[in-house]
Amino acid sequence: MNLGWLRDSNALSLAVRLLLGVIFSGTLGLSRNVKQRAAGMRTYIFVCTGAILTMTLAQYESALVMTRWSAIHTKVGAGIDLSRYGAQVINGIGFLGAGTIILTGSGTVKGITTAAGLWSSACMGLVLGAGFYEGAVIGYLFILSILIFVPSMENKLLRYSRNMNIKIQINSFKHLREVIDKIKGLDISVLDMSIDTNLAIPNSLPTAILYLRTNKRYDHRVLLIRMAEFDEVYKIDEL
Repeated sequence: MNLGWLRDSNALSLAVRLLLGVIFSGTLGLSRNVKQRAAGMRTYIFVCTGAILTMTLAQYESALVMTRWSAIHTKVGAGIDLSRYGAQVINGIGFLGAGTIILTGSGTVKGITTAAGLWSSACMGLVLGAGFYEGAVIGYLFILSILIFVPSMENKLLRYSRNMNIKIQINSFKHLREVIDKIKGLDISVLDMSIDTNLAIPNSLPTAILYLRTNKRYDHRVLLIRMAEFDEVYKIDEL
């Protein structure tokens, strides 16, 4: 398929690149919207569009240097490095991505996948901006597949993992030993734990984060249900 005219620096080529960028990044961002993540469709579109414009600007300046600005370029001896623009986009998107990463009250980190998705969207924009349509389409299909299919596969693997971290609230601190003994009775080893008595909050229940390892592979949902049935347990969540 001859895409030569689309790789040239012209208004139609730019419109096609931006249109593809909106479609590709928009669908990637939509998958984050559905999961109520911090960065959604609009954020992904803005990032990809900005990367496309940055890359086309680099191509435009390079074309000017070789034509209209050739005399000045020869006289001054300055060079145009197309990779400089792309490098700045890849580095700069890190600041935006870092803003989506948060540490929750339970001690878990969220937003890393969103930040990585933004970075990938920016890289896809650079590829589109350079007119490498084949690479952009292949990259888009891979990124979209990762967002759609990998989470279910990942959840299934983690659900039967022998390692398990839980946050558990108990009715009284004196019952903690009983709870640990009952957990061990489920064929589970307690590797480590951290305790938060929430003394700063009046009438709050003591909370413990337990790092567990099952001796066999069990469905974590079944184990959580069994631990939630302990009389001493008020609330339990897997981290």
